[in-house]
Amino acid sequence: MAREVAEALGAPLDVFLVRKLGLPGQEELAMGAIASGGARVLNDELVTTLGLTEELIEPVAARERVELERRERAYRGDRPAPDVAGRTVILVDDGLATGSSIRAAVAALRRRGPARIVVAVPTAPRQTCQELRPLVDDLVVLQTPQPFYAVGVWYEDFSEVSDADVRRLLDRRRGIVVFAHGSGSGGQSPRSRAVAAVLEEAGLETVLFDLLEAGEEDRRFDIRLLADRLLEATDRAAARGLPLGLFGASTGAAAALTVAAERPDEVRAVVSRGGRPDLAGEALPLVRAPTLLIVGGRDEQVVQLNRQAMERMQAPVELEIVPGATHLFEEPGALERVAELARLWFEPHLAEGGA
Repeated sequence: MAREVAEALGAPLDVFLVRKLGLPGQEELAMGAIASGGARVLNDELVTTLGLTEELIEPVAARERVELERRERAYRGDRPAPDVAGRTVILVDDGLATGSSIRAAVAALRRRGPARIVVAVPTAPRQTCQELRPLVDDLVVLQTPQPFYAVGVWYEDFSEVSDADVRRLLDRRRGIVVFAHGSGSGGQSPRSRAVAAVLEEAGLETVLFDLLEAGEEDRRFDIRLLADRLLEATDRAAARGLPLGLFGASTGAAAALTVAAERPDEVRAVVSRGGRPDLAGEALPLVRAPTLLIVGGRDEQVVQLNRQAMERMQAPVELEIVPGATHLFEEPGALERVAELARLWFEPHLAEGGA
């Protein structure tokens, strides 16, 4: 959620960690929270009502402090926390319940001297908003339902975000790759998703979507249609300002090369997996982006078609044949090799200042 806000505002993204102090035996009930920088905030009403003692609270705080420090190292590594002095800080959370976690974050951030603190959440109870509003410079809440129940009630998908996902979202993205799927596959293709996962692990964003709609299967060889739809996605991705590459499979490879020819200043690299680059026709000599053609060694007809396409291209182009692989690269290790080749191709070509 914070990533979407940062991208919409063109603002830097970082993480500020808060750990809830759950009541022993009823961990979902927050006694308070601790935050990066050592701040601790208690739910005074709950502490008073239940007669909670420091002897009960401190062991929980100590345990959560260890986890907070572990996550700091996992998410940020050796990178120092950003200097927020004199700046506007927008704290984004998935929602508020008691508000103890966000109050701990606000208290810790105040010590660092920001000009303004804005809290932005999609949902929160009205009472929590009333209590929090005096503590911040601005509070943005999309909905304050009554009765509130819990934050997760207001989500269709409230699954936990893994450490790996957090690291990926915090990475300074080095480029973006748009996938063009071929005949018989789409945005949920397990082969493309497997390649995309490797590229994302390498710090590249990926865009996977369906080139064809339901009932359009008979248009999978309509390269102009595929290219026009890929062109729309490419233009949207290019607006992000990141170096851009295209990954095409089967007939999607022809669409990718067609778009590369029509957007020579935006597309920096193209990778084809088991593709039909020959179907790009007159676009082939116009492509300027370095292109990698990956074909299975047992996909003999497609190997020949790729060689023919290479002869018509003027851009730097290489052919990589994966030994023993057939058209869908279903053999053990074949798809992993495709993903590795794609990564090795995109990384240098999508680097800032790359070719």
